Amino acid sequence: MTPTPTATLVARDWAEIQERMLVPLYEAVYDRLEVGPGDRLLGLDCGAGLALLLAAGRGAVATGVEADPARRALARERLLEVLAEPPAPPRPYDTLLAFSPAPQALAAALPAVRRGGTVVLADWGPAERCTAPSVLGGGPAPRDLDALVERAGLRPDGSGRVFCPFGYADVDNAVRGLLSTGLYDGTTDPVLAGKELAEALHPFERSDGAVWLPNIFRYVIARVG
Repeated sequence: MTPTPTATLVARDWAEIQERMLVPLYEAVYDRLEVGPGDRLLGLDCGAGLALLLAAGRGAVATGVEADPARRALARERLLEVLAEPPAPPRPYDTLLAFSPAPQALAAALPAVRRGGTVVLADWGPAERCTAPSVLGGGPAPRDLDALVERAGLRPDGSGRVFCPFGYADVDNAVRGLLSTGLYDGTTDPVLAGKELAEALHPFERSDGAVWLPNIFRYVIARVG
């Protein structure tokens, strides 16, 4: 499937503006797991692949799964191995990274993780500590990561919280970045959605025009088998 021009533009906004906002989360997880040479990682819904690049920079072998063809194409431009769907066994990975995972997608990816391997789930933290969802009209409710671990038959093995501020040069930059998250997908009038989002961002503008949205993300570590 060839991405549409609009899909490609949105994917580039994700890669060039929004994706870097989650670097503190990726780095905290990799520090916690001591990711390094010889580790094999599988990134579920990996977007344009920044999390994979950071893992590769530590010496790990990182593969991604991304359903969106525009984002997958950008990840491949970064010379990453990115698949349209989870690889079939036997391709034993040591770690599965599943940020904001859908239960069905998680279940489909788990067979690719070795017994005793690690699964990392992450999502928004407490609502009172997250600014971005309120700007996005409330956004989706954070998933109950502990319940997701239990339903998937995984063994809990720790958790943590990470400060991930979303900082933008100006309101236009912020609108483009936030729209690229997909939280406004399905809106009947994208132009109106952008205008509403710009209005909602004004209280978070600084004197120099920059926009600052503090957020906390929570991650959970679990083991397979």
